[in-house]
Amino acid sequence: MTPRPQISAALLEKLSQLDSSFSRDKLIKAVHILETSQSPRTLADVLIHDLAFERHHVFQSLCRIYAFREIRLSSASLTDGWIEFMQNFYKSLEPRLREEFLNHKIVPFGRSEKSRDVRIFICPDPLDREIEKLMQQAGVKKYEIAYARLEDVNDMLLRIAPAENEFLKFVQEVTSEVAIIDTDEEETSVDEDELTTAVNQSLLVNLFEGCLIEAVRKGASDIHIIPKEGNVTEIYLRVDGRLNLWHRQESVKPEAFLSVVKDRSKNVDRFEWEMAQDGFIQREIDQYLIRFRVSILPIVSSALGRKYESVVIRVLDDRKVITDLGKLGFDGYARSEFVKAIHKPQGMIILTGPTGSGKSTTLVAALAQVMTPELNILTVEDPVEYNIRGARQLKINTKMNFDQAMRSILRHDPDIVMVGEIRDAKTAEIAIKMANTGHLTFSTLHTNDASSVVSRLFKMGIEPFLIAYAINLVVAQRLMRTLCKSCRQPINNLDRSIPLTLGFKEEEINSGTFYRAVGCGKCRNGYAGRVGIHEVLPFTNEIRHIILDASKELDEDAIKNSAMRNGMTTLRHAARMRVLEGVTTLEEVAAVTTE
Repeated sequence: MTPRPQISAALLEKLSQLDSSFSRDKLIKAVHILETSQSPRTLADVLIHDLAFERHHVFQSLCRIYAFREIRLSSASLTDGWIEFMQNFYKSLEPRLREEFLNHKIVPFGRSEKSRDVRIFICPDPLDREIEKLMQQAGVKKYEIAYARLEDVNDMLLRIAPAENEFLKFVQEVTSEVAIIDTDEEETSVDEDELTTAVNQSLLVNLFEGCLIEAVRKGASDIHIIPKEGNVTEIYLRVDGRLNLWHRQESVKPEAFLSVVKDRSKNVDRFEWEMAQDGFIQREIDQYLIRFRVSILPIVSSALGRKYESVVIRVLDDRKVITDLGKLGFDGYARSEFVKAIHKPQGMIILTGPTGSGKSTTLVAALAQVMTPELNILTVEDPVEYNIRGARQLKINTKMNFDQAMRSILRHDPDIVMVGEIRDAKTAEIAIKMANTGHLTFSTLHTNDASSVVSRLFKMGIEPFLIAYAINLVVAQRLMRTLCKSCRQPINNLDRSIPLTLGFKEEEINSGTFYRAVGCGKCRNGYAGRVGIHEVLPFTNEIRHIILDASKELDEDAIKNSAMRNGMTTLRHAARMRVLEGVTTLEEVAAVTTE
């Protein structure tokens, strides 16, 4: 058995002195986990995965103790010469060793300014014990290891050493295999024997598996599979909130490809064509377990006798979970009010916005801020979006549905509860009663803005006094595409009527710089990534009185005006600030927000 590394008392003492968040109690618990673990683990691994510390936070602290310097990277700053330098290093290694360097995410960065003989390598885990051995095998005698964020290193590796998608190699074999699947030019129905033959065809299986891999590597949130007339199937990937055609499969009957999708999904009946189905897929991609949620709906076709279904696959990549509130896009007032609300011992925080607006991401980040081993954190979601380490996530099934879970949760001694979505009056009532009985409660709702949440609950029949005293804060959220910093360009001949229509002031137009999306090899149509904008409505005494005084109708405008007098900014205002910061465009403001 491999001996476990000893954790010195001096290291623990330095950690607690360096940062108060590494309390003695948590470090003692970490040591206990290390000593009782069945397999060798590192202190960093336990702090991150068992005690829910943010990865970057842990490694920054450890690197300060061990004197590893940190190098901040930007994928946008990669020049062609720099990429070539990195690629040449990997090419000089034998295949097995190159694979080891990539697995450990060791990236050549350059040469030391003090001595040209010393090579600098960056790594998201400079404490990795394998580094020294790999350097010896590569013939690197003098080197320095520096720390860089895992996310930044992953982005860089995607540029300089993209992993090969083995499945897509076989898609080119279409001509030799289509003859079995497309037996007739006419659009006739497909029998099950033909579909069974199609499911076993490597072409379609490899196309589907390759699609899953590409979706993960491109950072897609969803995969859309759409059958078309004329024996065509289109596959779209949703990247940065926009659908983009990834592949168009011709000369194969859509039912054949749909059968492959269903056959490789769990909890889905391949022979059912008339009803909606929900399933899931799990795959290990690039050494990480990725979950996919599958939704199948029957759709109408103009071709008589054909069985068409629309498939949408949500990509659930836990690596995308954000635990740092600073990355969510909250501005000064919104952030301070949000932090204040989530650190209260009881009450409710509601996030609102359309599907895909990042509500679940914000909820998980909020939980990460308040999560400690001393608290019992329970979540009720159907389906579960992300695995949240440190929380007990209730499993919804046929024997315990959403309502039953909600009713049972109060008997499970919770401190903090997350309700995935307020679906109806019954769910709303239970969630609000939780908040009123001493529990901090998080949930989501679908409305257009923050003040609409109050009237929605009011119209559901929730008592005004429950609404007034249960809720701490309401957050309305949207996601906006951000400009690529490598190719964005200032607008020289700005039509002033456009920003004026969007609510910009004359002085803002005169002093500000407005950018347009251009497009380059590092982005998608001039955009790269998304950022959140927020409308944060804290429940003040004035707002509580407005709710309590309501009889048949609730005055949304009165609530909104009161909140704005106290500092709340609208979604449109938050979007305008992003434009003035050079983060996004006027087109995005118009597309994402309304007055």
